Amino acid sequence: MIADVTFEKTVFQAPPNRFEAGTGNIADAVGLGAAIDYMTRVGIENIRRYEHDLLAYATSVLQPVPGVRLIGTAKDKASVLSFVLKGYETEEVGQALNEEGIAVRSGHHCAQPILRRFGVEATVRPSLAFYNTCDEVDRLVSVVRRLSSRR
Repeated sequence: MIADVTFEKTVFQAPPNRFEAGTGNIADAVGLGAAIDYMTRVGIENIRRYEHDLLAYATSVLQPVPGVRLIGTAKDKASVLSFVLKGYETEEVGQALNEEGIAVRSGHHCAQPILRRFGVEATVRPSLAFYNTCDEVDRLVSVVRRLSSRR
């Protein structure tokens, strides 16, 4: 961002270079390259198939829980579940899951127009990836079942 610096004055580069301070994000670029190499070794089709199967499993075990309403059930969607639990604010469900070491998002996810299309203001959203397991899904569903039985 600097063209020249002396004790008397500083001369800045012309835009847009003057707005790019510091060293480039080299570590993240190297990390991204390593992640791409890893995913290439595992195989993107293997990842896609595994995540799809995990989503199908998660849907099949979460949907029957009393009070659960799944939001967004397209056939070939990404491996993300969004749901609400009757009698609970989404933050309460998220907190209960967090206390069990299960990370989810709860809230409007910067997607209020689509949520309102489904008649809700917020959801709980676990994102499933190829490093997740059916056992982890079962732990999530166990917490949701426990909450469901309380109200």
